[in-house]
Amino acid sequence: MKEGNALATEVALTSRVEHLMLERTGEKLIYPPTEKVGVIVVDKFPMLGKLTALRFIEWVQQNPGGVVALPTGKTPEYFIKWVQHFLQNWDDPTVAADLEEHGVDPSIRPDMRSLHFVQIDEFFPIDPTHHNSFHYYVRRFYIDGFGLDPGKAMLIDCTRILGLDCKRLEEIFPEYSVDLSLRHRRPKTNLERLQKEAIERVDQWCEEYEAKIRNLGGIGFFLGGIGPDGHIAFNIAGSSHFSTTRLTMTNYETQAAAAVDLGGIEVAKKRAVITIGLATITYNPDCVAIIFAAGDAKAKVVKDAVESEPTITVPATALHKLPNARFYLTAGAAKLLTERRKNKLRQMGKLPTQVCEQLVVDLALKKRKRITRLTVEDLKADEFASFVLVDRGEDEVRELLGQIESNLRRKIESGMEVARNTTFLHTAPHHDDVELGYLAFIVRHIREASNKHYFVYMTSGFTSVTNSHMLKLMEKLKRFLDSGYFEGLHAEGYFHPDNLLGRNRDVWQFLDGVAANDEFMKDEGEARRMLRILIEVFEEENLNSLRDRVDELIHYFRTQYPGRKDLPHIQRIKGMVREWESECMWGYFGFDCNFVRHLRLGFYTGDIFSEEPVVERDVIPVLELLREVKPDVVTVALDPEGAGPDTHYKVMQILAEALKLYEQECGRSDIQVLGYRNVWTRFHPAEANIFVPVSLNMFAILQNSFKNAFASQWEAAFPSYEHEGPFSELAQLVQVEQYRTIKTCLGREFFYLHPSPLIRATRGLVFLRRMSLEEFCQYAGEMRKAISGA
Repeated sequence: MKEGNALATEVALTSRVEHLMLERTGEKLIYPPTEKVGVIVVDKFPMLGKLTALRFIEWVQQNPGGVVALPTGKTPEYFIKWVQHFLQNWDDPTVAADLEEHGVDPSIRPDMRSLHFVQIDEFFPIDPTHHNSFHYYVRRFYIDGFGLDPGKAMLIDCTRILGLDCKRLEEIFPEYSVDLSLRHRRPKTNLERLQKEAIERVDQWCEEYEAKIRNLGGIGFFLGGIGPDGHIAFNIAGSSHFSTTRLTMTNYETQAAAAVDLGGIEVAKKRAVITIGLATITYNPDCVAIIFAAGDAKAKVVKDAVESEPTITVPATALHKLPNARFYLTAGAAKLLTERRKNKLRQMGKLPTQVCEQLVVDLALKKRKRITRLTVEDLKADEFASFVLVDRGEDEVRELLGQIESNLRRKIESGMEVARNTTFLHTAPHHDDVELGYLAFIVRHIREASNKHYFVYMTSGFTSVTNSHMLKLMEKLKRFLDSGYFEGLHAEGYFHPDNLLGRNRDVWQFLDGVAANDEFMKDEGEARRMLRILIEVFEEENLNSLRDRVDELIHYFRTQYPGRKDLPHIQRIKGMVREWESECMWGYFGFDCNFVRHLRLGFYTGDIFSEEPVVERDVIPVLELLREVKPDVVTVALDPEGAGPDTHYKVMQILAEALKLYEQECGRSDIQVLGYRNVWTRFHPAEANIFVPVSLNMFAILQNSFKNAFASQWEAAFPSYEHEGPFSELAQLVQVEQYRTIKTCLGREFFYLHPSPLIRATRGLVFLRRMSLEEFCQYAGEMRKAISGA
């Protein structure tokens, strides 16, 4: 208690920014003894960046010449934008008023050039000029973007550390592979001798880097995100709280998170990292160390970091010793913090049924009891479920438990229903989202012949196709071209971009090969489509010229560094490969290319901070599709605030805007919207209102179709941190876990003794959320306020 009170008092004395923000939220900085570090929760994602920017500027004003360490990645986007906004418009009266309102003195311009900058971490080895290096990021967004003095920046440049040019660096560490066991063993080859010498030089450099930081007095202002395993910088779970700057390897969770930056998980697994240590961050006892996090997906790791006693399994607990350590969080990231969650429940009084359902389901899982077998004593003994009892007598509570169980059964019954004479528009941000999200629902409705189905992909998805996969495709195509195999088809106009029958025949050829288990037939279908893509992209029909193009592409995919942003025509080719895969996927179920649409919306650029959607470029194409298809049901990826890929949120907003315009045009307010989630986030059973049964047979269809259709994804180059393998395997695990949850709540007899063979065969469940058009637009609007503040 004393530590918490001292911390709160210090905030009032040292940070007016934090003091004013706490006044606005009405919450305390810390709720001891459960919470071990100060927390500030904001209601909007951009406000997270704004709060962090204000606190940073306030600190710079108070500490000219201080030492700062700032993060890389996507989380700092709004922090960077707000700092730049304030610095570039400092003399604007409106900006001055905004600063003053939030506790920053606008009469003191922060002296950014006085600061010493410390780079937090870096991949090793990596060319510092590569766009996916943290060195490049730091120079672009902090040194140049904030106007820092390059001469006072301590940067991690692998080439300077070793005194080697980039080519020599890659020769010593071929394929970027680092074996740190060389620290402790004799090298077996001359290459290993060079690698051992390089590793020893990096280790010595790390010692000197640490000493320089400490000679400056340590870090005064540290800002960082928190990884899926709780890592701070690259201090992964298990890192010593006394760790210093070092060369080290990472764990799978961190490698999966870094795979997009590095061009795939196999590259990420081989790379080492240079990182400052936890003791580097905490060396200065006055360090303002801020961890910021957004979204439901971070809630569990945030809870562990804030509420656990100091432990090496939760790296962020090393910050508890710093009185100025803080967690800045969105509501989603803070939702599992015990005392804050209790406060919200307490303020609600008599809880609404959906909240009760969530608490009761959670208790049933914790107690491993069927819901109707829970007792009032069970509820009383639970710190959260006990709030269900507020303003309810025992009889009413028992009635409520029966009602919740009946509600869960109704959701399964809804999942068994099959619509008729219905037009579905299945929308997806990425090309495998629909299959991974709710394939069982689609297959059941495909079997009803009166229904119509259209599948639309909003982005080109080029970032998820590796160079190594493209190289395999181009080498296959080269073999077919060199053999003259396609000359007859080419002469008859088969490959003309407008030949829809030819596009369909590509798919049919490939699927015939799948059915026959004939690799040559599959390769031929694939090569046909690759040739068709090149003819369209390069606007070239001469086969000799196209052979030259294939050779150029083979060279490109062999020589480009993994993770590099591709040239526009390469992006287009990779995106068309994803489109081909989705056409193969729905070809499985008898849909030709006319039912599979590709919008390639322009907000999707592959930049680290992607563009915001605009009406003319991004909404109107969707509106035009709605006019053509005239759907009765539209599906949408429905991720919660700050969770899942950023693309999912933007696509949801585009769909909401397009549907509103469509309703205004034609008066169709009766359109149903089905929200789905897949491998990135999950619905709580209380949030979903349709539970679709999934059988072992359906799981087999999922795995087989994903393996054959989505060849670029089967090797899982960009996997989830939760599972080392293809997304289809993770989707199955999610659906099995959802089934187990409901089986616990309803009792196993409900499934095993059910009169329907569909339910008796159930081994997984897909959770969906059915909404009216009005409900969906309201949900999207609330999300927009939470994400953008608009």
